[in-house]
Amino acid sequence: MLSRDSTLQAFIIQLFNCFYMTDAFLYQLCKCSFGIMRPGLNAILGPTGSGKSSFLDVLAARKDPSGLSGEVLIDGAPQPPNFKCLSGYVVQDDVVMGTLTVRENLRFSAALRLPRSVPQKEKEARVNDLITELGLTKVADAKVGTEMIRGISGGERKRTNIGMELIIDPSVLFLDEPTTGLDASTANSVLLLLKRMANQGRTIIMSIHQPRYSIYRLFDSLTLLVSGKQVYHGIRSYRYACEAHNNPADFFLDVINGDSTATAMNKIQGEDIDFEELSGSRQTIEEHLVEEYRNCSYFRDTQVELERITQGKQYTTKPMSRTITYNSSFFTQLHWVLGRTFRNLALNPQTSVAQLGVTIFLALIVGAIFFGVKDDQSGIQNRIGALFFITTNQCFSTLSAAELFITERKLFVHEYISGYYRVSVYFLSKILSDIITLRTIPAIIFSCVAYFMIGFKTTPAAFFIFMFTVTLVAYTATAMTMAISADQSVVAMANIFMTISFVFMMIFSGLLVNLPSIMNWLAWLKYLSIPRYGLTALEINEFVGLKFCEDPAIHTTIYTVVNVCLVFSPSHSRCTGEQYLDYLGIEYTTWGLWENHVALAIMTLIFLVIAYLKLRFIKKFT
Repeated sequence: MLSRDSTLQAFIIQLFNCFYMTDAFLYQLCKCSFGIMRPGLNAILGPTGSGKSSFLDVLAARKDPSGLSGEVLIDGAPQPPNFKCLSGYVVQDDVVMGTLTVRENLRFSAALRLPRSVPQKEKEARVNDLITELGLTKVADAKVGTEMIRGISGGERKRTNIGMELIIDPSVLFLDEPTTGLDASTANSVLLLLKRMANQGRTIIMSIHQPRYSIYRLFDSLTLLVSGKQVYHGIRSYRYACEAHNNPADFFLDVINGDSTATAMNKIQGEDIDFEELSGSRQTIEEHLVEEYRNCSYFRDTQVELERITQGKQYTTKPMSRTITYNSSFFTQLHWVLGRTFRNLALNPQTSVAQLGVTIFLALIVGAIFFGVKDDQSGIQNRIGALFFITTNQCFSTLSAAELFITERKLFVHEYISGYYRVSVYFLSKILSDIITLRTIPAIIFSCVAYFMIGFKTTPAAFFIFMFTVTLVAYTATAMTMAISADQSVVAMANIFMTISFVFMMIFSGLLVNLPSIMNWLAWLKYLSIPRYGLTALEINEFVGLKFCEDPAIHTTIYTVVNVCLVFSPSHSRCTGEQYLDYLGIEYTTWGLWENHVALAIMTLIFLVIAYLKLRFIKKFT
C-alpha cells in the first residue's frame, strides 16, 4: 500500500461503479463507470461542464465522501483514508506563494511533507534535484510573482506547482487542467515533462479541455466524459472516422457535443436550425455514445478485470472516511508557516508599506487638527473629538484584516488537505503575523505621533495606558473582522458586514447618543460596542487629574457661547476632569478604567474562537 516514505512504485487505480450525489439531485458521475488507470499518462477529456474535475476529485479522494458511492481501488484494495496526503494533486489555479522564490516554495513543501526521519541536508538535496529535473535552474532564486511583483513565466510557475507535489515523490499524481492559461508551446513543454515522469513508473491522471495533437499523442489512455457519463475509456484509439488533418481531440469533442459536419455546413449555408431539435439530438447522441461504449470490447474487458479483482471481497457502501496525516510536528509546522507568513507580509507592499504609510498620515492629520489642546472649554471638546476619532480610526483601519483568510483560501484548503499543516498552525500564524506587523507596530507609531502633537497628559503612565488601550482596541476590532470574514469568499461582502457593524458600534460609543436615554430594548447594544470600551478608557485616562478654565484671562473674556465648565460645576466657572466624567456618568476609579480593558480582552478571545471554528469547519472538499 502507499506510504510516504516508500520508494516509487507503480500503482493501478480502479474505478468500480461510482455515483456522486450533490445537494438535491443525483449527479451521475460516470454512471456504472468501470475504469482502470495504469502507470502512464492517463487523460480525462470532455467539453466544459462534462464533469472532468469532479471525476478527477473522486479519484483523488478530494470529493465530499458523504455524496459518494461505489469504490475507488488502489491495486485492488480500498483507498487508504489519507490517500490525498500520499498522492500529489496539482490544482488548476496556481497555489504557490508569489512573494517567495521557486526554491523557497519547494523548500517549504519539503520541510513539512517529507518524513521527520529525513535529514535537512537530504531535504535540501531533494529540492535541488527537483529544480534541475523540472528545468527551473535559471529561475530557482527568482520570485514566483504576484499582481504587484514581476515574477517567472506561466510555464515556470506551473512547473513550480508540479514540483511542490513531486517533493514527496508520489506514485500517483493528479493534475486538473494543467495547460489552462498557457500558450501552445508552454503547454507542450509541460506535457512533455509529465510524459517523462510517467515513463518513470508514475500513474499520472489529468483532466484536459482541448489539447493540440502533439499533446494528444502523448496520452497512454483516454477517458471521454459527457454530462457526467463515461462514453469511452481505453487506449487512445477511436471508432468514429476522424477526417484527415483534423485534431483527434477536437474531433472527439465535436462528436460528443453533437456538432457534426452536417450541422456545421447547414449553419454555413444559412439554413434555419431548429434549436429544440438540435438539443434533443445532442441528448440522443449522448445516450447513443454511452450505449455504444457499454457494448464495446473495451468496456467488457474492463468490467471482467474489475470483477476478477473484486471477486470474493466485500466492500462497504458507506461513505469513505477522510483522514489528514502529518509528517511534521506542530512546532515544526508553526516555525515554517509563521516564517513564510512574516516574509510574505514583509515583501508585500500592499499590506506592510501601505499600512504604515496610512497610519503615519492619519496620525499627522489628527495631530494637526487637534494640535496643542488647551485647558479651556474648547480643550474639553477637542479632547473628546480627538479620542473619538482615534478610537473609531483604530476600528476601521482593521478592515484590511478581512482579506486575511479570503485571499489565501485556495492556498490554505489545498495545503491543509494535502497534509502540509494543521488548521491551528495556519490560524496562529496568520493571527500572530497580522497582530504584530499590521496592528501592534502601527498602533505604537500612531500613539507616539498623535499623542504628543495633540498635547494629552504628559505623564509616562498616561501615555503608556493610552498606547495600550489603542492597541487593544485594534486587537479586538481585528478579531471581530476575522470572525466575520473567516467563512466569507468575497472581500467586498466581508467589508460591507464590517462597516455596518462598526457604524452601529459608533452610535453606541457614548458620544453621538446619550446612552441612558436610549430605550431599554436597544440599550443592551452598548455592551457590544468596541468603541465604547475604548473611548471610555481613554476618557478616564485623560481627564482624571485635569483642571479646566483656571486661567484668569478666560473669565474676563466674553464668550459667545455658555462656559462649558458652568454645566459641570454650576457654582464655579472652573471645573475638573472628574466633574466632566461624573456628568457623563463614567466611573473613573481604577477598576472603572481597567474593566474596559478586561471587556475588550474577553471580546477578543470570543471573536478569535469564532474565527477559528469557522476556519476549522469551512467546506474543504468540493
